[in-house]
Parts: sequence; C-alpha cells; structure tokens
Amino acid sequence: MHRRQLLLRAAALGTAAAPALLTAGPARADQRPGSAPGPAARLPAREEITEALTRAADHWISAHTDPGDNQWARATFFSGLLALHRATGRRRHLEYARAWAEKHGYALHNGVTTRHADDHNAGQAYLDLYEAEGRRDETKIAAIEESLHRMAFTDRPEKNDDWWWDDALHMAMPPFARLSVVRGEPGYAAKLHALYTHTRDAEGGPGLLDDATGLWYRDDRFLPGGIVSPDGRPVLWSRGNGWVAAGLVKTLDALPAGAPHTVGYRRTLVRLLARVRGVQRADGFWNVNLADAAHLPGPETSGTAFFTYGLAHAVRTGLVPARGFLPAAARGWHALADTALHADGFLGYVQGVGDRPESSQPVTAETTADFGVGGFLLAGTELLKLRGRG
Repeated sequence: MHRRQLLLRAAALGTAAAPALLTAGPARADQRPGSAPGPAARLPAREEITEALTRAADHWISAHTDPGDNQWARATFFSGLLALHRATGRRRHLEYARAWAEKHGYALHNGVTTRHADDHNAGQAYLDLYEAEGRRDETKIAAIEESLHRMAFTDRPEKNDDWWWDDALHMAMPPFARLSVVRGEPGYAAKLHALYTHTRDAEGGPGLLDDATGLWYRDDRFLPGGIVSPDGRPVLWSRGNGWVAAGLVKTLDALPAGAPHTVGYRRTLVRLLARVRGVQRADGFWNVNLADAAHLPGPETSGTAFFTYGLAHAVRTGLVPARGFLPAAARGWHALADTALHADGFLGYVQGVGDRPESSQPVTAETTADFGVGGFLLAGTELLKLRGRG
C-alpha cells in the first residue's frame, strides 16, 4: 500500500484560537536530507471521512459476530463505535453495541467492588447507551454507578492511589465525570480529580507527568533512573500518552466548561499536544517511543489515532489555534486512512496489548486490535465535528 510522506513542522504553541481552518497551506521543507513531500495538511470531505470510518467499523463487526468480553480493550472499540453512531445514526452500529452490553448484563469485569480503572472502561459505553436511549433504563448504568459510588463515598473514599499507570486516565476519568453530570453530584468529579492528581504528581504519588515536556511516563518503572531505550533515552510511550489525551478529551467533553479543575485539564492537554505535534513522523504517524525515534521505528496506529483525536478536539473547542494544529491532525488522519486502513476495512499497524514500545512487536500492516479500531473511530468522528463547522 502506498505510504505518504510528510514534513515535520515546528512545535511552537500558539495562543489565540483561530476560526475553523479546513484547508491549511503546504508543509514547509524539513531540514533532513532526503525528506519527501508529505500527506496533505488538509481534511478530506466529510463523506470521505465517514466512508473510511464505516468501512473500518463494518469490517470489525463482520469479523466478530460474537461482540466479545467487557474488558478495557473491547470497551474502547465500543466507545468509538457509539461515537460513530452518534455521527451517522446507523442503526446496525447501535444494535451491535447493545447486543454486547446485554450479553454482559451491563456489568463490570470483576464486579461492582472493583477499583481497577480498566474494569470501569466498559461504563463509558454503558453510559453512551443510556444516553442514546433517552436515559429511560437505569439498569444500564447501575453497575458503573455503584462501583464509582463505592470509591467516592463508601469504600475507603480517602484512598486515591488506584490509578498508578497513565492508561487509567482514559479508562476511568470519563465515567466519573459523566456520572457527576448525570446525577448532579460534584463528589464524583472531586474524586476524579483526587485520583488524577495522585497519578500526576510526585508528591505522594508516582509523578507520571514529566514537567519538562508535558508528556507522561507509563508508570513509575520508566521515571528518571528507571527503564530507558537501548540508546539510553527516556521511554515515553506513544499509546500511553494517547490514553492520557483521550481521557482528558472525554472528561472535558463531559464536564461543564466552568467546572472545577477544567482549566487545569485543558492546560495539561494543550501542553501534551504541543509536544507531540513537534515529534510527528514524516509520514504522519507517531513512533512508539516519543523520546527516541530510533527505538523500534515504524508507523503505529493506536497512538496516532488518539493524538489525532486530541488534536481535532483541541482545534474544535478553541484550545489551540487551527492554523498551527489542524495540519498535524489532518496528516495524522491521512496516515491512518490512507496507509493503516486497508481497502476492505482492516486497520493495520496497531501495536497489540502491552505496556511499552517493545510490547507486541513487530507492528506491521497486518497487526490490529479492537482498541486501535476504537481509537480510529474516535479520531474520525471528532474530525467530522470539525468538518461540520466548515
């Protein structure tokens, strides 16, 4: 399959939000010898994005007549599928998601007593179905509500060290935020922030946010003095940072604009996106290690999808200027849709389950995973919202 090349852009962060910019100018020349022109820094037509998303979703569904378990990876796929349903209204996507949820009785892996963020990820899709069907059936969110209520109010509510890895921010921040809004209960949002702060800060927690770069370490094994790349560079895992970006996007989408702590969440998201924009590959993808381009170099879809999702959201909501950031989102989309997505809808170059760049290697055009498809659907549906502005 033809792989487009793109030119790196500067990482300087603009400040003022610009109007929707759906046709950016060409990328400037890269300084590296031999660099080639890259994919267009323009979004394709809405119909073209929708077709690619539908092709990917329908391929996954046709290949998985059993919708699968209710753990984090499959739940991420359903988060993306339900986002696609909201964008297009296709009934078959809603029905497939409902069949999955009903298969599991809208329950959580490991039950309502679980404190593990991965187990709470299914609650995002259950909340989506609850909203999609008019908030009429409280049983759809009974399990996720009971589990989060225990954490926030009754089962050691002072314990805030449950999120010790950065993936947890995507898995569990959004359901806390959404329940806070659905129930009008600020205690859920307060608990979210306490858990998040513990994960972020070195004082009392693992301190996974690297203040110097705005990027996140996957867990405390990778902090300075710990695991490094073969060349001795830090390991700042692409998908781990993608999980953080996606968790912040979903949380900001859920909470009212003036809710406590949203200013901090926005600032953290913008810093992360500004940094990753500066290390985007020449072909529009991101490497598995954002701090070392030589560490298992090659295209990777899941991190790229979540960064594209975050960039599109930040442009759409005015957190960043379109002129500086939309081209990176557009190039990320072209990498995903023109290279990773096969003609039949199979989505390749997805790094499988793991916790670092070395996990599930090698990544090839024939490697895929449910959460990667979910990330692709989230990215594309966010770009459709941008397209709706123009």
